[in-house]
Amino acid sequence: MNRLIFMALLAATALLLTACPQTPPPPPVNPAECPVGPLQAQATEEPLRLQGLGRFAGEYVPGELLVLPKPGLSVQALRAEGVEPQEALSQGLLRVKVPKGQEEAKAWALLRAGAQYVQPNYLYRPLRTPNDPLYTTDQKVYLNNLLRLEAAWNLSTGRGCPPLIAVLDTGVLNHEDFQTSKYLPAGVNLDVADGDADPTDGQAPYQDSYGHGLQVASVLGADTHNGRGMAGVTWGGYILPIKVFRDGGGATTATLLEGVRLARSLGVRVANISLGQNGYDSLLDGELAQARAQGMVIVAAAGNYTSGGPVMFPASSPSALAVGAVDQDRRRASFSAYGPELDLVAPGQGVVVPDPNKPQGYLVGSGTSFASPIVAGVAALYMSKYASERKSWPSPDQVYTCLTQAAEDLGPAGKDDEYGFGLVRADRVLTDTTYCFP
Repeated sequence: MNRLIFMALLAATALLLTACPQTPPPPPVNPAECPVGPLQAQATEEPLRLQGLGRFAGEYVPGELLVLPKPGLSVQALRAEGVEPQEALSQGLLRVKVPKGQEEAKAWALLRAGAQYVQPNYLYRPLRTPNDPLYTTDQKVYLNNLLRLEAAWNLSTGRGCPPLIAVLDTGVLNHEDFQTSKYLPAGVNLDVADGDADPTDGQAPYQDSYGHGLQVASVLGADTHNGRGMAGVTWGGYILPIKVFRDGGGATTATLLEGVRLARSLGVRVANISLGQNGYDSLLDGELAQARAQGMVIVAAAGNYTSGGPVMFPASSPSALAVGAVDQDRRRASFSAYGPELDLVAPGQGVVVPDPNKPQGYLVGSGTSFASPIVAGVAALYMSKYASERKSWPSPDQVYTCLTQAAEDLGPAGKDDEYGFGLVRADRVLTDTTYCFP
């Protein structure tokens, strides 16, 4: 539901999948067995020749030091300096405890007492950045600078227990960066509008909606960390394209009802709906309520206007998370719908999307249509981590509470009409212990 300005599935191993609360679609064949065994042992181990003081810079464990003592430096001598040994490490190193805030002072004292070398116990953080070229040049500015996705990806890329995700839209087109992420179950009619198994977008290339489903699905979960094109929010794959638009026409209450029912029957855990209308649809609202009661998280685009307007349906449904758009400066996008039904905002201006007319091409698009799948992707990351750790899926209520309460408040304090609860924050969603992982 936007006007354009301009899922690499690496499934979890069979062992990880069987630990999930629900068996996802079957993964690819596991790789061939790899050779195993220890490295060849060295004949002799080189002694540490470091001397003096290591650098007290960067991040390190508060109240800890690593010490290489000279022969004859006793435990009593260490304790006389207010230092408490914790454990012996390899090559004669000791990890010791010192008063927090006195690390460098105690290091100097240890050198004077007979230590050969002392340094902080540095902290190292995992660095999870996809190697898709457009991520670094075009996407990082909003996916990481706003959502802090790299910190979230350190904890979950969605592959542990990947939830099945439905994109109810125009269908999909062939593109180099949305191949292994899509899930096309055999014998299932994914085109509920035209009643066949082929969910290929049937719009004409000049139509406004042509390629919309491909672009929405790719923002959510393009083939990621494959050294090509763009990155998706979730790397987990299993994105189910359900075509609710008739070839050459639009989506209707009937096609959306069939789409949601199909998603329910297939065990979809997250559904993204980036379309809408001004009004209320009691039939579809009832169907969404049933889907949510069964455990489906529904994320919907708030809608686009020339200069803003009320939240469209189905985003305005109580069963959906309504998502508006912000620009890269965290300001509400001028076209983004707003109102009391709005729950969250996400980047929706200047978003990298695939070019529907060029299977190896990319464009930049804007619309709440692209903000919504960003939130759906963050929900999938959370659900994957939760299910991997707790062996059960979080309820939609848990997901909605987690995402809204972990959001970065924008605008007036608290929930407001322009930003809802605020900007979705992937890093907080994956680490919050009050609302997300209590």
